[in-house]
Amino acid sequence: MHPLARVSTLLLSLTVLTALVAVLLTPLPALAKRSAKKTPLPVAAEILMDAGSGTVLQGRNADTLTYPASLTKMMTLMLTFEALERGTLRLDQSLVVSQHAASMPPSRLWLAPGSTITVEQAILALVTRSANDVAVVLGEALGGSETAFAAKMTARARAIGMRRTVFRNASGLPDRLQRTTARDMAILSRALIRGHARHYAYFQRRSFDWQGDTVYGHNRLMARYPGMDGIKTGYIAASGFNLAASAVRDGRRLIAVVMGGHSANSRDDRVADLLDAGFKRPTSPAKPAPVQPDLLITKNSASIAQRSTAVSVGAPVVKPPPAAKSTGGPPIGGPWSIQVGAFASHAAAQSSARATAKRLGALAAGTSAAVVRSGGLYKARLTGFAATKADAACAALKTAGKGCFALQDR
Repeated sequence: MHPLARVSTLLLSLTVLTALVAVLLTPLPALAKRSAKKTPLPVAAEILMDAGSGTVLQGRNADTLTYPASLTKMMTLMLTFEALERGTLRLDQSLVVSQHAASMPPSRLWLAPGSTITVEQAILALVTRSANDVAVVLGEALGGSETAFAAKMTARARAIGMRRTVFRNASGLPDRLQRTTARDMAILSRALIRGHARHYAYFQRRSFDWQGDTVYGHNRLMARYPGMDGIKTGYIAASGFNLAASAVRDGRRLIAVVMGGHSANSRDDRVADLLDAGFKRPTSPAKPAPVQPDLLITKNSASIAQRSTAVSVGAPVVKPPPAAKSTGGPPIGGPWSIQVGAFASHAAAQSSARATAKRLGALAAGTSAAVVRSGGLYKARLTGFAATKADAACAALKTAGKGCFALQDR
């Protein structure tokens, strides 16, 4: 070929190649912009609610639609608790794992198809591990299929006032049609606390044993925020980091829901800030929090949560012993006390101690009501507990929305 022909051919090839590269590169920025528009940032929403009255104390974007993520499992657990109360499920009942359940992505327990898990183990797996495979096991057991169970979840949401929530699965895994609001999640939290006191204690668990291993939970704020006893964390990319929390201080229970956090730490800090702000507000005396009914342990009450939160343990309420001032030495019944409040007057503290003894019934048998003055306040206590009984008494009171902590007498 003539040298000039070769040059012409080479120039033509270079021109075609340059044009091709230009065509390939030109659309990329536009594609990137379109892709960014399809992935909106998570909605930042929050709400602070008084659990007793249901009054909203503070809110931001509380009615803006977002994604529930694993807060969905709160409704899965609520329907599970209701089935237990109806007797259609038992805590020791074994549930079979389907292929569909076993196929769920993490977080999970890695259940094998055809294996089994008890109802109580499933509850603990949802509360701590937020296991998606276990959520489906419960959903299929209660609804026949996960799709049918999701319809039940949505119907129950409407019944308790969650007006903008739609559930599409039992776990909270991504589904663009599964939506909720911070307000609706606070309503669900309150329903769990008020309507399922004997089972709400499960949310305090931070770990459980599974096949020889200890499974730890995701709710790290509960370990560092005094009085916090639940409820549930959640995360998917579309929702950001979510947390529905509840805490008790001085007999007052608050609920805080934060959705769309940038990180787990920032979400936890915001929840703590909301709760702190709420507890600093004066309590309105107009509508005191309703008293939860006493819980009675029966021969069928096999769970740890039921045993630790019962107010009466298979025995009628006994008349409380007369009040007595602390003598400073360990009581005969045991070296532990529980403190249930601090008051400006001796009479108010004494009345609180006596009322607490009456409320605890058999859990307070053998103890004495005592009033200890310290720092200008009168502290109401019940003394004479063994360590385990003091813990059980405080667990019962906290579940009922009352403040309590145990201390060893010296």
